[in-house]
Amino acid sequence: MAGGEKRIVIAGAGSIGCYVGGCLALAGRQVILLARPRIEAALRQGGLRVSDLEGRDRLVKPDALGITTDPATALSDADVILVTVKSGATQEMAGLIKAHARADAVVVSLQNGVDNADRLHAGLGPRTVLAGMVPFNVVQSPDGELPLRVHRASDGKVMIEDGAGLASLLDVEGLSVETHGDMKAVLWGKLLMNLNNALVALSGLPLASELADRRWRLILAGQIDEALRAMKASGIAPARIAGLRPALLPKILRLPDWLFKLLARRMLAIDPQARSSMWDDLQRGRPTEIGELQGAVLGLAQRTGTPAPLLKSVTALVRAAEAAQRGSPGLAPEQVAPPGGSRSA
Repeated sequence: MAGGEKRIVIAGAGSIGCYVGGCLALAGRQVILLARPRIEAALRQGGLRVSDLEGRDRLVKPDALGITTDPATALSDADVILVTVKSGATQEMAGLIKAHARADAVVVSLQNGVDNADRLHAGLGPRTVLAGMVPFNVVQSPDGELPLRVHRASDGKVMIEDGAGLASLLDVEGLSVETHGDMKAVLWGKLLMNLNNALVALSGLPLASELADRRWRLILAGQIDEALRAMKASGIAPARIAGLRPALLPKILRLPDWLFKLLARRMLAIDPQARSSMWDDLQRGRPTEIGELQGAVLGLAQRTGTPAPLLKSVTALVRAAEAAQRGSPGLAPEQVAPPGGSRSA
């Protein structure tokens, strides 16, 4: 698959979508960003600034970007469609792709959660739909700042199902992409660490600061314990995370701060400004993906009769923050899980 000949559409050009699309455009790929009006206006006015944890800082000028808010314009001639919308918009995007895209377009889900590729496939029938996983955080500049900046604030390789030679098309500077033979295991492994998104959202802390505090790590470890029990009861074997066996994660998270910082350097290789997309959703008054993250594990727990009280508590707190529409509630660890509860070692 020759990169210069294929038209790549970013279906949902938010933070992740703009970063992926920006890296591809800078590498000479033909990219169309399907964006909301706010993003489209910012990109047309100032272009797209793409930066990362390794120190790259590049600008895609407005005239070098393909940008539209019209699904028909974006999708009608797409060869590859990278779906980067939030999980709650997956069904709607599947409908737009079915209505406007060619039948031979390859669709790739680059979304949080474990079943978005399945949802896309259910809505698209016999079309080629591939699962993917984005391991890193992307921070978007505040509204009104030009050029719009998307900053990759943590590390990791994007994983996709093998198909149509896509890895070579998408693997460009600033965006490492490789294939994996068991994407189900990869997605469930990623979900374990994504259980922390809610804690960042509830605390309001930057991700690096939150992970450096053992009180918060105990809550994450407790959630992962519950998730691993539910996965085991369901016959799911999650893939390694940052080179670690999933069963080791809770033990490492419970280490004293000084020892955790020493042993978990890769996990802590995060830009100081990084937070989570769930925090950003609360700040912007949008629905979060709590139902696709903690909710996915709670679904397993319910079907297998596995207790998950901490996951239920975290979910309820995020739902309350969503309903309050006041951004992050800025909770302390003790307000999320009282000392001596299921978070403890």
